[in-house]
Amino acid sequence: MPRIITYNVHRCVGTDRRLDVGRVAEVIARLQPDIVALQELDVGRARTGGVDQAHQIARRLKMAFHFHPALRVEEELYGDAILTTYPERLIQTGPLPGHPAIPRLEPRGAVWLAAEIDGKPVQIINTHLGLVPKEQQIQAAWLAGPSWLGHPMREGPSILLGDFNATGSSVVYRTLCAKLAAARRLAPNKSPTSTFPSALPVLRIDHIFVSPEIKVLDVFAPFDPLTRIASDHLPLVMDFSVA
Repeated sequence: MPRIITYNVHRCVGTDRRLDVGRVAEVIARLQPDIVALQELDVGRARTGGVDQAHQIARRLKMAFHFHPALRVEEELYGDAILTTYPERLIQTGPLPGHPAIPRLEPRGAVWLAAEIDGKPVQIINTHLGLVPKEQQIQAAWLAGPSWLGHPMREGPSILLGDFNATGSSVVYRTLCAKLAAARRLAPNKSPTSTFPSALPVLRIDHIFVSPEIKVLDVFAPFDPLTRIASDHLPLVMDFSVA
């Protein structure tokens, strides 16, 4: 039974303000996932000691990874990654459009790979949307368009996941649900799926969306002393099978 998680790791700085890549890796390792989508990773940034967080976490978990820097400041990078134990192939990475009327918003992006699960290619897209509602709507429409979810290579079993900074009542959510199904609505067990803030999670802003070929077996956000402190988000976990 494959397991996938999405996790905004807040550059591996916990709610106790301590930078600890190992602690984030431990949260993930305890969940024993096969595929991991991470957001807010620092790579070579002075503020987090110059560490390549994507590589460090992948090494600790013994996973292959692909990192996409949504933000570049000279040699410093910040962005998102997909890690997996499955045979994989990178399909594409790229930026998401911002709001034309609001310059200097934090750049956002997405990364897409195909993972081979039980001999079947499964398309995995990880993203992190902006904070401004109109910006999010532009970005969701871009993801739903021909460059991503509407791309001809996106056919077949597919999973879109990440930090969307938008709740289930948002235009963003409805836009993406027009293309894929919300995994938590398909889960047989209605476990808690709120992920933010991690200390007292009341908001569902991290989401997983699936194509019809993905059978959702469970979706949950693990809430324990370690997940509460390792990041400002909880991880969101999905167990599934592929038709």
